[in-house]
Amino acid sequence: MIAPQQRYALEDLYAEYARRLDDGPLSGWPELFTEACLYRVVPRENHDAGLPLAIMHCESRAMLADRVRAVAETIMHEPRYLRHHITNVVPEPHPDGGYALRANFSVIEVLQDELPRILCVGRYLDRVVEQSGGELRFAEKLVIYDSVMVPNTIVYPL
Repeated sequence: MIAPQQRYALEDLYAEYARRLDDGPLSGWPELFTEACLYRVVPRENHDAGLPLAIMHCESRAMLADRVRAVAETIMHEPRYLRHHITNVVPEPHPDGGYALRANFSVIEVLQDELPRILCVGRYLDRVVEQSGGELRFAEKLVIYDSVMVPNTIVYPL
């Protein structure tokens, strides 16, 4: 069992994750991860088949910061707004320490001259650890999106 205070703290981490991706600054997103971390975005079909192909793969906070820099400085795309909805957060103790979590997500995208649309839907399989100062951080975040096809407009982290 997870104590109620820890459950609330874990849910707060997910809320902060969504806030930084949706409202920014995006440069603060990598701070929610440990220095040595793993962030992968994988199609469900590949995950279920045990295939390693990922459309995003970062192995450290520095690589996440590079991704943010690429979004801000080098990738050309139409301005957009995102809204992450993270639900059904289920934590349990992780055998290597910290917590193993599963959560569902959906991301709504709004372009300036279009109606909102669903950009991506799937689940997170995460490992969260407590840092020395008591802050919770993602050590691993596996983003598994459900569709076979992925929109070419995924430029921001999920």
